[in-house]
Amino acid sequence: MMKLKEEQNVQPSSSEGHLRQLAQVGQISAGIAHEVKNPLTAVKGFLQLVQEEQNNEYLAIASDELENAITTLNNLLQVSKPDLFDEGHQTVCLSVELDSILHLFQDKLYDVQVITEFNDTDVSIVGKKNQFKKAFFNLIKNAIESIEGTGTIIITHQLKGSDVLVSIEDTGKGIPEESLDLLGTPFFTTKDLGTGMGLTQVFSTVYEHGGQIQVDSVENIGTKFIITIPIKNEGEKRMVRKLKVTYEEGFSIKDFLFKNRNEFEARLLEEAINVKGKIEEIHNIGNINLLGNAHKLVLFIVEEREHELINFAKQEGIAWAKYSLTLAFKLEWVQAIRRTIWDFLYNYDELSNVEENRLTFYTQEKQINELVDQFFANFFISYSNFKDGLLETQRQLVENLSVPIIPISQEVCILPLIGLLDRQRLVFIEDKVLTEIEKQSIQTLIVDFSGVTPMEQETVSDLASIIDGIYMMGCKTILTGLRKEVVKTLRNSSGSFLLKGEFKGTLQLALDDVLQNSH
Repeated sequence: MMKLKEEQNVQPSSSEGHLRQLAQVGQISAGIAHEVKNPLTAVKGFLQLVQEEQNNEYLAIASDELENAITTLNNLLQVSKPDLFDEGHQTVCLSVELDSILHLFQDKLYDVQVITEFNDTDVSIVGKKNQFKKAFFNLIKNAIESIEGTGTIIITHQLKGSDVLVSIEDTGKGIPEESLDLLGTPFFTTKDLGTGMGLTQVFSTVYEHGGQIQVDSVENIGTKFIITIPIKNEGEKRMVRKLKVTYEEGFSIKDFLFKNRNEFEARLLEEAINVKGKIEEIHNIGNINLLGNAHKLVLFIVEEREHELINFAKQEGIAWAKYSLTLAFKLEWVQAIRRTIWDFLYNYDELSNVEENRLTFYTQEKQINELVDQFFANFFISYSNFKDGLLETQRQLVENLSVPIIPISQEVCILPLIGLLDRQRLVFIEDKVLTEIEKQSIQTLIVDFSGVTPMEQETVSDLASIIDGIYMMGCKTILTGLRKEVVKTLRNSSGSFLLKGEFKGTLQLALDDVLQNSH
Protein backbone atom coordinates (compact mmCIF):
# COMPACT_ATOMS: atom_id res chain seq x y z
CA MET A 1 0.00 0.00 0.00
CA MET A 2 1.31 3.43 -0.94
CA LYS A 3 2.15 5.41 2.18
CA LEU A 4 0.73 8.93 2.45
CA LYS A 5 3.27 11.71 2.33
CA GLU A 6 3.34 13.23 5.75
CA GLU A 7 4.18 16.69 4.49
CA GLN A 8 1.22 16.70 2.09
CA ASN A 9 -2.32 17.49 3.28
CA VAL A 10 -1.52 16.72 6.92
CA GLN A 11 -4.05 18.15 9.31
CA PRO A 12 -3.37 17.83 13.05
CA SER A 13 -7.03 18.12 13.86
CA SER A 14 -6.43 18.19 17.58
CA SER A 15 -5.36 21.83 17.49
CA GLU A 16 -6.83 24.22 20.03
CA GLY A 17 -8.42 26.31 17.26
CA HIS A 18 -10.23 23.36 15.75
CA LEU A 19 -11.39 22.20 19.17
CA ARG A 20 -12.82 25.65 20.00
CA GLN A 21 -14.47 25.85 16.59
CA LEU A 22 -16.19 22.51 17.01
CA ALA A 23 -17.22 23.38 20.57
CA GLN A 24 -18.85 26.63 19.38
CA VAL A 25 -20.63 24.87 16.53
CA GLY A 26 -21.69 22.15 18.96
CA GLN A 27 -23.23 24.63 21.40
CA ILE A 28 -25.18 26.36 18.64
CA SER A 29 -26.23 23.02 17.10
CA ALA A 30 -27.36 21.66 20.46
CA GLY A 31 -29.48 24.72 21.11
CA ILE A 32 -31.12 24.54 17.69
CA ALA A 33 -31.65 20.79 17.93
CA HIS A 34 -33.23 21.05 21.37
CA GLU A 35 -35.59 23.85 20.34
CA VAL A 36 -36.64 22.18 17.08
CA LYS A 37 -36.94 18.64 18.44
CA ASN A 38 -39.63 19.45 21.04
CA PRO A 39 -42.25 20.83 18.61
CA LEU A 40 -41.43 18.07 16.08
CA THR A 41 -42.05 15.43 18.74
CA ALA A 42 -45.41 17.04 19.52
CA VAL A 43 -46.32 17.10 15.82
CA LYS A 44 -45.40 13.41 15.54
CA GLY A 45 -47.72 12.61 18.45
CA PHE A 46 -50.65 14.39 16.80
CA LEU A 47 -49.90 12.64 13.49
CA GLN A 48 -50.08 9.27 15.22
CA LEU A 49 -53.46 10.18 16.70
CA VAL A 50 -54.77 11.18 13.27
CA GLN A 51 -53.41 7.90 11.79
CA GLU A 52 -55.40 5.91 14.35
CA GLU A 53 -58.59 7.56 13.09
CA GLN A 54 -57.90 7.33 9.36
CA ASN A 55 -55.39 5.25 7.38
CA ASN A 56 -53.82 7.52 4.78
CA GLU A 57 -50.58 6.77 2.92
CA TYR A 58 -49.60 10.47 2.92
CA LEU A 59 -49.90 10.54 6.69
CA ALA A 60 -47.63 7.49 6.86
CA ILE A 61 -45.04 9.18 4.62
CA ALA A 62 -45.19 12.35 6.71
CA SER A 63 -44.75 10.34 9.91
CA ASP A 64 -41.75 8.47 8.50
CA GLU A 65 -40.06 11.66 7.32
CA LEU A 66 -40.73 13.28 10.67
CA GLU A 67 -39.12 10.28 12.40
CA ASN A 68 -36.04 10.71 10.17
CA ALA A 69 -35.82 14.37 11.16
CA ILE A 70 -36.09 13.56 14.87
CA THR A 71 -33.41 10.85 14.50
CA THR A 72 -31.08 13.38 12.86
CA LEU A 73 -31.69 15.85 15.68
CA ASN A 74 -31.02 13.14 18.28
CA ASN A 75 -27.73 12.36 16.55
CA LEU A 76 -26.86 16.06 16.56
CA LEU A 77 -27.67 16.35 20.26
CA GLN A 78 -25.62 13.25 21.04
CA VAL A 79 -22.46 14.55 19.37
CA SER A 80 -22.79 18.19 20.40
CA LYS A 81 -23.83 17.54 24.00
CA PRO A 82 -22.65 13.99 24.81
CA ASP A 83 -23.05 14.54 28.55
CA LEU A 84 -26.82 14.61 28.02
CA PHE A 85 -26.60 10.88 27.21
CA ASP A 86 -25.66 9.13 30.42
CA GLU A 87 -22.93 6.53 30.02
CA GLY A 88 -20.43 5.75 32.73
CA HIS A 89 -16.69 5.39 32.28
CA GLN A 90 -15.20 1.91 32.23
CA THR A 91 -12.05 0.09 31.21
CA VAL A 92 -11.96 -0.26 27.41
CA CYS A 93 -9.56 -2.40 25.39
CA LEU A 94 -9.57 -0.66 22.01
CA SER A 95 -7.91 -3.57 20.17
CA VAL A 96 -10.72 -5.91 21.25
CA GLU A 97 -13.37 -3.40 20.19
CA LEU A 98 -11.71 -2.92 16.79
CA ASP A 99 -11.69 -6.68 16.25
CA SER A 100 -15.37 -7.02 17.15
CA ILE A 101 -16.34 -4.11 14.88
CA LEU A 102 -14.51 -5.64 11.91
CA HIS A 103 -16.67 -8.76 12.27
CA LEU A 104 -19.72 -6.58 11.60
CA PHE A 105 -18.39 -5.74 8.13
CA GLN A 106 -17.62 -9.29 6.94
CA ASP A 107 -20.22 -9.08 4.17
CA LYS A 108 -18.65 -5.83 2.88
CA LEU A 109 -15.06 -7.06 2.64
CA TYR A 110 -15.09 -9.27 -0.45
CA ASP A 111 -13.12 -6.76 -2.54
CA VAL A 112 -11.38 -4.95 0.32
CA GLN A 113 -8.36 -6.47 2.07
CA VAL A 114 -8.11 -5.58 5.76
CA ILE A 115 -4.67 -5.73 7.38
CA THR A 116 -4.49 -5.45 11.17
CA GLU A 117 -1.28 -4.68 13.03
CA PHE A 118 -2.24 -4.81 16.71
CA ASN A 119 0.53 -4.41 19.27
CA ASP A 120 0.28 -3.84 23.05
CA THR A 121 -3.15 -5.49 23.05
CA ASP A 122 -3.17 -5.82 26.84
CA VAL A 123 -3.31 -2.02 27.22
CA SER A 124 -6.65 -0.44 28.10
CA ILE A 125 -7.96 3.08 28.41
CA VAL A 126 -10.75 4.45 30.59
CA GLY A 127 -13.71 6.00 28.86
CA LYS A 128 -17.19 5.60 27.44
CA LYS A 129 -17.11 2.27 25.68
CA ASN A 130 -20.17 2.69 23.47
CA GLN A 131 -19.00 6.07 22.22
CA PHE A 132 -15.66 4.58 21.17
CA LYS A 133 -17.38 1.63 19.49
CA LYS A 134 -19.58 3.97 17.50
CA ALA A 135 -16.63 6.23 16.60
CA PHE A 136 -14.49 3.39 15.23
CA PHE A 137 -17.54 1.90 13.49
CA ASN A 138 -17.99 5.22 11.69
CA LEU A 139 -14.31 5.45 10.71
CA ILE A 140 -14.13 1.89 9.36
CA LYS A 141 -17.44 2.33 7.53
CA ASN A 142 -16.12 5.52 5.91
CA ALA A 143 -12.90 3.76 4.91
CA ILE A 144 -14.80 0.92 3.22
CA GLU A 145 -17.18 3.29 1.44
CA SER A 146 -14.30 5.42 0.14
CA ILE A 147 -12.88 2.47 -1.82
CA GLU A 148 -14.36 1.92 -5.27
CA GLY A 149 -13.73 -1.66 -6.40
CA THR A 150 -10.75 -3.35 -4.78
CA GLY A 151 -8.54 -1.75 -2.14
CA THR A 152 -6.81 -2.10 1.20
CA ILE A 153 -7.47 -0.91 4.75
CA ILE A 154 -4.70 -1.01 7.36
CA ILE A 155 -5.66 -0.71 11.04
CA THR A 156 -2.95 -0.43 13.69
CA HIS A 157 -2.97 -0.32 17.49
CA GLN A 158 0.04 0.43 19.68
CA LEU A 159 1.18 2.03 22.91
CA LYS A 160 3.15 5.24 22.46
CA GLY A 161 4.37 6.67 25.76
CA SER A 162 1.31 7.17 27.94
CA ASP A 163 -1.10 7.13 24.98
CA VAL A 164 -2.83 4.48 22.90
CA LEU A 165 -2.45 5.22 19.20
CA VAL A 166 -4.91 3.81 16.65
CA SER A 167 -4.61 4.46 12.93
CA ILE A 168 -7.09 3.60 10.15
CA GLU A 169 -5.65 3.97 6.66
CA ASP A 170 -7.41 3.29 3.34
CA THR A 171 -6.62 3.37 -0.37
CA GLY A 172 -9.84 5.20 -1.16
CA LYS A 173 -10.51 8.32 -3.17
CA GLY A 174 -9.12 10.66 -0.51
CA ILE A 175 -10.39 14.01 0.78
CA PRO A 176 -9.88 17.34 -1.03
CA GLU A 177 -7.35 19.56 0.73
CA GLU A 178 -9.83 22.42 1.08
CA SER A 179 -12.25 20.12 2.95
CA LEU A 180 -9.85 18.87 5.64
CA ASP A 181 -10.40 21.84 7.98
CA LEU A 182 -14.15 21.22 7.93
CA LEU A 183 -14.00 17.57 8.98
CA GLY A 184 -16.05 16.97 12.10
CA THR A 185 -18.38 19.89 11.47
CA PRO A 186 -22.05 18.85 11.75
CA PHE A 187 -23.72 18.34 8.35
CA PHE A 188 -20.48 18.76 6.39
CA THR A 189 -19.76 15.73 4.21
CA THR A 190 -17.82 14.86 1.06
CA LYS A 191 -20.29 12.06 0.22
CA ASP A 192 -23.13 12.38 -2.25
CA LEU A 193 -25.45 10.89 0.37
CA GLY A 194 -24.61 11.61 3.99
CA THR A 195 -25.11 14.02 6.87
CA GLY A 196 -21.55 14.31 8.18
CA MET A 197 -22.77 13.27 11.63
CA GLY A 198 -20.55 10.19 11.68
CA LEU A 199 -17.28 12.14 11.69
CA THR A 200 -18.79 14.71 14.05
CA GLN A 201 -19.37 11.90 16.54
CA VAL A 202 -15.78 10.68 16.06
CA PHE A 203 -14.25 14.09 16.78
CA SER A 204 -16.63 14.68 19.70
CA THR A 205 -15.75 11.34 21.33
CA VAL A 206 -11.99 11.72 20.93
CA TYR A 207 -11.93 15.30 22.24
CA GLU A 208 -14.22 14.44 25.16
CA HIS A 209 -11.62 11.85 26.26
CA GLY A 210 -8.70 14.27 25.95
CA GLY A 211 -7.46 12.71 22.73
CA GLN A 212 -6.16 14.02 19.43
CA ILE A 213 -6.96 13.33 15.78
CA GLN A 214 -4.62 13.74 12.84
CA VAL A 215 -5.89 13.34 9.28
CA ASP A 216 -3.51 12.67 6.38
CA SER A 217 -5.13 12.53 2.96
CA VAL A 218 -4.13 12.68 -0.70
CA GLU A 219 -6.80 12.60 -3.40
CA ASN A 220 -6.89 9.36 -5.42
CA ILE A 221 -4.35 7.77 -3.03
CA GLY A 222 -6.16 7.48 0.29
CA THR A 223 -6.78 8.76 3.79
CA LYS A 224 -5.27 8.00 7.18
CA PHE A 225 -6.86 8.84 10.53
CA ILE A 226 -4.51 8.73 13.53
CA ILE A 227 -6.30 8.68 16.90
CA THR A 228 -4.35 9.26 20.11
CA ILE A 229 -6.08 8.56 23.45
CA PRO A 230 -4.35 9.09 26.83
CA ILE A 231 -4.33 6.24 29.36
CA LYS A 232 -5.88 7.08 32.71
CA ASN A 233 -4.94 4.89 35.65
CA GLU A 234 -7.61 6.15 37.98
CA GLY A 235 -10.45 4.68 35.99
CA GLU A 236 -13.32 2.62 37.20
CA LYS A 237 -14.12 -0.89 36.07
CA ARG A 238 -17.38 -1.49 34.27
CA MET A 239 -20.10 -1.35 36.89
CA VAL A 240 -23.83 -1.85 37.02
CA ARG A 241 -25.82 1.33 36.67
CA LYS A 242 -28.37 3.01 38.89
CA LEU A 243 -31.40 3.57 36.69
CA LYS A 244 -34.46 5.79 36.85
CA VAL A 245 -37.00 3.04 37.33
CA THR A 246 -40.32 2.48 39.07
CA TYR A 247 -40.69 0.04 41.97
CA GLU A 248 -43.73 -0.88 44.03
CA GLU A 249 -43.79 -2.85 47.27
CA GLY A 250 -44.09 -6.57 46.69
CA PHE A 251 -42.90 -6.47 43.09
CA SER A 252 -41.38 -9.68 41.76
CA ILE A 253 -38.49 -9.32 39.32
CA LYS A 254 -40.97 -10.11 36.50
CA ASP A 255 -43.34 -7.34 37.73
CA PHE A 256 -40.37 -4.96 37.96
CA LEU A 257 -39.21 -5.66 34.41
CA PHE A 258 -42.73 -5.43 32.98
CA LYS A 259 -43.38 -2.12 34.75
CA ASN A 260 -40.12 -0.68 33.38
CA ARG A 261 -40.36 -2.19 29.90
CA ASN A 262 -39.62 1.12 28.12
CA GLU A 263 -36.65 1.83 30.38
CA PHE A 264 -35.35 -1.68 29.67
CA GLU A 265 -35.50 -1.07 25.91
CA ALA A 266 -33.73 2.28 26.24
CA ARG A 267 -30.95 0.76 28.36
CA LEU A 268 -30.62 -2.21 25.98
CA LEU A 269 -30.19 0.09 22.98
CA GLU A 270 -27.48 1.99 24.85
CA GLU A 271 -25.62 -1.27 25.45
CA ALA A 272 -26.04 -2.61 21.89
CA ILE A 273 -24.71 0.49 20.19
CA ASN A 274 -23.69 -1.25 16.93
CA VAL A 275 -26.92 -3.21 16.60
CA LYS A 276 -29.15 -0.20 17.27
CA GLY A 277 -28.86 1.09 13.70
CA LYS A 278 -29.46 -2.38 12.24
CA ILE A 279 -32.79 -3.20 13.91
CA GLU A 280 -34.95 -2.07 10.99
CA GLU A 281 -32.65 -3.67 8.41
CA ILE A 282 -32.74 -7.03 10.21
CA HIS A 283 -36.53 -6.82 10.45
CA ASN A 284 -36.82 -6.06 6.71
CA ILE A 285 -34.52 -8.95 5.74
CA GLY A 286 -35.77 -11.70 8.01
CA ASN A 287 -38.94 -10.29 9.60
CA ILE A 288 -37.16 -10.59 12.97
CA ASN A 289 -38.36 -8.27 15.74
CA LEU A 290 -35.21 -7.82 17.83
CA LEU A 291 -36.86 -5.80 20.62
CA GLY A 292 -39.89 -8.07 20.82
CA ASN A 293 -37.67 -11.15 20.89
CA ALA A 294 -35.50 -9.55 23.58
CA HIS A 295 -38.52 -9.21 25.88
CA LYS A 296 -39.49 -12.83 25.12
CA LEU A 297 -35.99 -14.03 26.00
CA VAL A 298 -35.97 -12.02 29.23
CA LEU A 299 -39.34 -13.53 30.20
CA PHE A 300 -38.05 -17.07 29.66
CA ILE A 301 -34.94 -16.25 31.69
CA VAL A 302 -36.57 -14.65 34.74
CA GLU A 303 -39.28 -17.35 34.87
CA GLU A 304 -36.64 -20.08 34.32
CA ARG A 305 -38.63 -21.60 31.45
CA GLU A 306 -35.68 -23.58 30.16
CA HIS A 307 -37.55 -25.79 27.69
CA GLU A 308 -39.21 -22.82 25.96
CA LEU A 309 -35.93 -20.91 25.99
CA ILE A 310 -34.16 -23.79 24.21
CA ASN A 311 -36.91 -24.05 21.57
CA PHE A 312 -36.81 -20.28 21.09
CA ALA A 313 -33.00 -20.37 20.69
CA LYS A 314 -33.33 -23.08 18.03
CA GLN A 315 -35.94 -21.06 16.13
CA GLU A 316 -33.71 -17.99 16.28
CA GLY A 317 -30.72 -20.00 15.05
CA ILE A 318 -32.65 -21.24 12.03
CA ALA A 319 -33.96 -17.74 11.24
CA TRP A 320 -30.51 -16.13 11.38
CA ALA A 321 -28.99 -18.92 9.30
CA LYS A 322 -31.83 -18.88 6.76
CA TYR A 323 -31.39 -15.19 5.99
CA SER A 324 -27.56 -15.20 6.44
CA LEU A 325 -27.70 -12.47 9.07
CA THR A 326 -24.40 -11.38 10.63
CA LEU A 327 -23.66 -13.50 13.70
CA ALA A 328 -21.64 -10.70 15.34
CA PHE A 329 -24.81 -8.62 15.65
CA LYS A 330 -26.64 -11.48 17.39
CA LEU A 331 -23.72 -12.05 19.74
CA GLU A 332 -23.57 -8.37 20.70
CA TRP A 333 -27.36 -8.19 21.06
CA VAL A 334 -27.68 -11.14 23.46
CA GLN A 335 -24.66 -10.01 25.48
CA ALA A 336 -26.29 -6.58 25.74
CA ILE A 337 -29.49 -8.27 26.99
CA ARG A 338 -27.43 -10.10 29.62
CA ARG A 339 -25.78 -6.85 30.83
CA THR A 340 -29.12 -5.02 30.87
CA ILE A 341 -30.71 -7.78 32.98
CA TRP A 342 -27.79 -7.44 35.41
CA ASP A 343 -28.41 -3.69 35.69
CA PHE A 344 -32.11 -4.23 36.38
CA LEU A 345 -31.43 -7.04 38.82
CA TYR A 346 -29.07 -4.73 40.73
CA ASN A 347 -31.65 -1.92 40.80
CA TYR A 348 -34.39 -4.34 41.84
CA ASP A 349 -32.24 -5.55 44.72
CA GLU A 350 -31.38 -2.01 45.79
CA LEU A 351 -34.99 -0.88 45.75
CA SER A 352 -36.47 -3.99 47.41
CA ASN A 353 -33.66 -3.90 50.02
CA VAL A 354 -34.69 -7.15 51.70
CA GLU A 355 -31.63 -8.71 53.35
CA GLU A 356 -33.01 -12.22 53.63
CA ASN A 357 -33.40 -12.34 49.86
CA ARG A 358 -29.66 -11.97 49.22
CA LEU A 359 -29.17 -15.70 48.69
CA THR A 360 -32.15 -15.75 46.31
CA PHE A 361 -30.73 -12.74 44.49
CA TYR A 362 -27.31 -14.28 43.86
CA THR A 363 -28.84 -17.63 42.98
CA GLN A 364 -30.98 -15.87 40.38
CA GLU A 365 -27.94 -14.04 39.01
CA LYS A 366 -26.19 -17.38 38.50
CA GLN A 367 -29.32 -18.81 36.89
CA ILE A 368 -29.46 -15.86 34.49
CA ASN A 369 -25.91 -16.53 33.32
CA GLU A 370 -26.57 -20.25 32.91
CA LEU A 371 -29.76 -19.66 30.89
CA VAL A 372 -28.12 -17.08 28.62
CA ASP A 373 -25.28 -19.54 28.02
CA GLN A 374 -27.90 -22.20 27.31
CA PHE A 375 -29.52 -19.89 24.77
CA PHE A 376 -26.17 -19.26 23.06
CA ALA A 377 -25.32 -22.97 22.90
CA ASN A 378 -28.64 -23.98 21.33
CA PHE A 379 -28.72 -20.96 19.03
CA PHE A 380 -25.31 -21.76 17.55
CA ILE A 381 -26.02 -25.51 17.30
CA SER A 382 -29.27 -24.78 15.45
CA TYR A 383 -27.56 -22.17 13.27
CA SER A 384 -24.73 -24.58 12.38
CA ASN A 385 -27.08 -27.49 11.70
CA PHE A 386 -29.18 -25.40 9.33
CA LYS A 387 -26.08 -24.13 7.52
CA ASP A 388 -24.68 -27.68 7.35
CA GLY A 389 -27.99 -28.85 5.88
CA LEU A 390 -27.84 -26.13 3.22
CA LEU A 391 -24.26 -27.04 2.37
CA GLU A 392 -25.20 -30.73 2.10
CA THR A 393 -28.15 -29.90 -0.17
CA GLN A 394 -25.93 -27.73 -2.35
CA ARG A 395 -23.26 -30.46 -2.42
CA GLN A 396 -25.80 -33.03 -3.55
CA LEU A 397 -27.10 -30.61 -6.18
CA VAL A 398 -23.59 -30.04 -7.49
CA GLU A 399 -22.91 -33.78 -7.50
CA ASN A 400 -26.14 -34.47 -9.37
CA LEU A 401 -25.23 -31.83 -11.92
CA SER A 402 -21.76 -33.37 -12.20
CA VAL A 403 -23.30 -36.76 -13.12
CA PRO A 404 -25.96 -35.80 -15.67
CA ILE A 405 -27.54 -38.94 -17.19
CA ILE A 406 -29.15 -37.69 -20.41
CA PRO A 407 -31.76 -39.93 -22.10
CA ILE A 408 -31.46 -40.21 -25.91
CA SER A 409 -34.20 -42.77 -26.30
CA GLN A 410 -36.21 -45.02 -24.04
CA GLU A 411 -33.29 -47.43 -23.65
CA VAL A 412 -30.19 -45.29 -24.41
CA CYS A 413 -28.59 -42.64 -22.20
CA ILE A 414 -25.42 -40.54 -22.23
CA LEU A 415 -23.20 -39.86 -19.20
CA PRO A 416 -20.76 -36.99 -20.02
CA LEU A 417 -17.97 -36.84 -17.43
CA ILE A 418 -16.01 -33.64 -16.84
CA GLY A 419 -13.03 -32.75 -14.65
CA LEU A 420 -11.19 -34.82 -12.08
CA LEU A 421 -12.35 -38.34 -11.29
CA ASP A 422 -11.26 -39.13 -7.76
CA ARG A 423 -12.41 -41.96 -5.51
CA GLN A 424 -15.04 -39.91 -3.68
CA ARG A 425 -16.63 -38.77 -6.92
CA LEU A 426 -16.53 -42.26 -8.44
CA VAL A 427 -18.43 -43.63 -5.42
CA PHE A 428 -21.19 -41.12 -6.11
CA ILE A 429 -21.11 -41.85 -9.87
CA GLU A 430 -21.49 -45.58 -9.23
CA ASP A 431 -24.48 -45.09 -6.93
CA LYS A 432 -26.17 -42.65 -9.32
CA VAL A 433 -25.55 -44.77 -12.45
CA LEU A 434 -26.72 -48.08 -10.97
CA THR A 435 -29.80 -46.43 -9.49
CA GLU A 436 -30.78 -44.85 -12.84
CA ILE A 437 -30.16 -48.08 -14.78
CA GLU A 438 -32.56 -49.87 -12.46
CA LYS A 439 -35.13 -47.09 -12.44
CA GLN A 440 -35.13 -46.31 -16.18
CA SER A 441 -34.29 -49.82 -17.49
CA ILE A 442 -31.37 -48.41 -19.45
CA GLN A 443 -29.99 -50.90 -22.00
CA THR A 444 -27.06 -48.85 -23.35
CA LEU A 445 -25.05 -46.23 -21.49
CA ILE A 446 -22.59 -44.06 -23.47
CA VAL A 447 -19.91 -42.71 -21.11
CA ASP A 448 -18.03 -39.78 -22.65
CA PHE A 449 -14.53 -39.09 -21.27
CA SER A 450 -13.62 -36.14 -23.51
CA GLY A 451 -13.76 -33.69 -20.59
CA VAL A 452 -11.93 -35.86 -18.04
CA THR A 453 -8.48 -34.95 -16.73
CA PRO A 454 -5.72 -37.66 -16.57
CA MET A 455 -6.52 -40.35 -14.00
CA GLU A 456 -4.41 -42.10 -11.37
CA GLN A 457 -3.95 -45.87 -11.58
CA GLU A 458 -6.01 -46.51 -8.43
CA THR A 459 -8.87 -44.49 -9.94
CA VAL A 460 -8.93 -46.81 -12.95
CA SER A 461 -9.57 -49.78 -10.65
CA ASP A 462 -12.60 -47.99 -9.19
CA LEU A 463 -13.81 -47.18 -12.70
CA ALA A 464 -13.44 -50.84 -13.66
CA SER A 465 -15.67 -51.82 -10.75
CA ILE A 466 -18.37 -49.41 -11.95
CA ILE A 467 -18.30 -50.86 -15.49
CA ASP A 468 -18.41 -54.38 -14.05
CA GLY A 469 -21.50 -53.35 -12.07
CA ILE A 470 -23.14 -51.87 -15.18
CA TYR A 471 -22.42 -55.12 -17.06
CA MET A 472 -23.91 -57.22 -14.23
CA MET A 473 -27.15 -55.21 -14.48
CA GLY A 474 -27.47 -56.16 -18.16
CA CYS A 475 -26.54 -52.75 -19.50
CA LYS A 476 -24.07 -52.25 -22.36
CA THR A 477 -21.33 -49.65 -21.82
CA ILE A 478 -19.79 -47.61 -24.65
CA LEU A 479 -16.75 -45.47 -23.71
CA THR A 480 -15.99 -42.47 -25.95
CA GLY A 481 -13.66 -39.48 -26.09
CA LEU A 482 -10.70 -41.23 -24.45
CA ARG A 483 -7.55 -39.11 -24.69
CA LYS A 484 -4.03 -40.53 -25.02
CA GLU A 485 -3.14 -40.07 -21.32
CA VAL A 486 -6.30 -41.82 -20.19
CA VAL A 487 -5.84 -44.66 -22.70
CA LYS A 488 -2.32 -45.34 -21.41
CA THR A 489 -3.62 -45.64 -17.86
CA LEU A 490 -6.47 -47.93 -18.94
CA ARG A 491 -4.15 -50.14 -21.00
CA ASN A 492 -1.83 -50.70 -18.04
CA SER A 493 -4.70 -51.88 -15.86
CA SER A 494 -5.69 -55.47 -15.53
CA GLY A 495 -9.39 -54.71 -15.29
CA SER A 496 -11.83 -57.09 -16.93
CA PHE A 497 -13.91 -54.11 -18.00
CA LEU A 498 -11.77 -53.93 -21.17
CA LEU A 499 -13.73 -56.97 -22.33
CA LYS A 500 -17.08 -55.71 -21.04
CA GLY A 501 -17.07 -52.28 -22.64
CA GLU A 502 -17.19 -51.04 -26.20
CA PHE A 503 -15.01 -48.14 -27.38
CA LYS A 504 -15.70 -45.35 -29.89
CA GLY A 505 -13.46 -42.44 -30.84
CA THR A 506 -16.07 -39.71 -30.32
CA LEU A 507 -19.49 -39.29 -28.80
CA GLN A 508 -20.98 -38.57 -32.23
CA LEU A 509 -19.68 -41.85 -33.65
CA ALA A 510 -21.21 -43.74 -30.72
CA LEU A 511 -24.56 -41.98 -31.17
CA ASP A 512 -24.62 -42.66 -34.91
CA ASP A 513 -23.89 -46.34 -34.31
CA VAL A 514 -26.49 -46.76 -31.57
CA LEU A 515 -29.23 -44.90 -33.44
CA GLN A 516 -28.49 -46.83 -36.63
CA ASN A 517 -28.76 -50.18 -34.83
CA SER A 518 -32.04 -49.15 -33.21
CA HIS A 519 -33.74 -48.70 -36.56
